[in-house]
Amino acid sequence: MKKFLLLTLGLIAVVLVNAQDKAAPKSPPATVKTELSNGTVVTVNYSQPSVKGRTIGKDLEPLPGQVWRTGANKATVFEVSKDVTVEGKPLPAGKYALFTLVDGDYWTVIFNKKWDQFGAFKYKEADDALRITVKSEKAPAFSEQLNITAGKDGVVTLLWGDNKVNFTVK
Repeated sequence: MKKFLLLTLGLIAVVLVNAQDKAAPKSPPATVKTELSNGTVVTVNYSQPSVKGRTIGKDLEPLPGQVWRTGANKATVFEVSKDVTVEGKPLPAGKYALFTLVDGDYWTVIFNKKWDQFGAFKYKEADDALRITVKSEKAPAFSEQLNITAGKDGVVTLLWGDNKVNFTVK
């Protein structure tokens, strides 16, 4: 009888742990999709990490001088249905891993051809399709979770903690 009771309690514990893991992902997936006035569809698939009282740039990514996947889990995927320009520089239609690199107030936004990868562990600069550098600004409000938006005007915005980073796709 004791063995049966212990086995039953063990199974219940396993079920409860699995239920908690499936209840709410720590960095939930998100998708942003918009159609620009020229008919180009811009799609961004990413996972939303949370700050949770940590300090961005010290104990939370992006860390200065280190390439960041611009999200959590798999690398963020940035897709455009037609050839575009990003901040005036050409980017062919297709899927890209979206990485960022922070240097003070300036963020380098990287569009890497190897879009299907986990994190930035296998990132190679040689696979970059495009790099742009933009100045960050203070966000109008603190963003606990990473939030990416894309407007019909082509402005893509990254909100993360106190940081706001914009770049324009045309």
